[in-house]
Amino acid sequence: MAIWELDFYSRPLLDDNQKKLWEVLICETPTRIKQAPEEVFRYSEYCTNTEVNSITLSKAIKKAIAESGQSPSKIRFFRRQMNNMILKGCEDTGIPAAPSRRAYTLMQWIEQREKEVYPEHPNYDETVAKSTSVKYPALNPIALPDAVRGDKGDKWAIVSLEAAAFEDFDEWDIDFGEPFPLNNLSPDTKIPGLLIFSPRSIPLAGWMSGLELGFLHLVEQPRPSLVLETGVSDSWIVADFPNSQTLKEAKNFEEAKQKSHGVHFLAVQGSENEERFAGFWMMKE
Repeated sequence: MAIWELDFYSRPLLDDNQKKLWEVLICETPTRIKQAPEEVFRYSEYCTNTEVNSITLSKAIKKAIAESGQSPSKIRFFRRQMNNMILKGCEDTGIPAAPSRRAYTLMQWIEQREKEVYPEHPNYDETVAKSTSVKYPALNPIALPDAVRGDKGDKWAIVSLEAAAFEDFDEWDIDFGEPFPLNNLSPDTKIPGLLIFSPRSIPLAGWMSGLELGFLHLVEQPRPSLVLETGVSDSWIVADFPNSQTLKEAKNFEEAKQKSHGVHFLAVQGSENEERFAGFWMMKE
């Protein structure tokens, strides 16, 4: 079943009473590498500030379901300050909601609308537009639970694959994972990734699959490590860099990630000799 991404927030637009206009945005999470942008379902609806409640949101979700012809298995949202209202609106339609920084398509769509759609509106408010922010401080990263780690610890490797290598992703042998289209990357773009080798690969991948994986990034303090951001603010240490050589690898990972426009991946395997993956997630910062 489809997964949707949702935002319900004020926009840099004013209504006839000089009050902020609000907007419901809903889009589908792409699930195929070769899924074209025009194949992704999108729904938008403005409302006044007096209509900002879970009832309005629930009605909009029902309209989107009717328009798309399907009901999603869950709805992702990243805006923490709207948590209660979004949870209630989704609950009223019988769809579970998941706080998530994995709403990549939605965030890209909002960015596109901020550049191309809202400024063309007759009541565009440039002052409000410049003050918009959706970032939140992450929690201090913690170690992965002992229950999903091997007794002797997991091994890891930083690797890279060309974008063209993902074209047959749908045919790979993967237990848990999630891809997305690489429509804006050239085939020879290097996509960096972290491979984790664990004797408990299936439990680890299964546990990770329920986390709403956001992105990986290097943290140098208090100790150099690669941190996995999940949900809207959770952080997990997935690899430590105890010496200058491993730290250099991590910095190369960050440089490659910048060149690939933030696209990277996390994969889990039982050993270095396996071809199948217990887990493989494409991610974007």
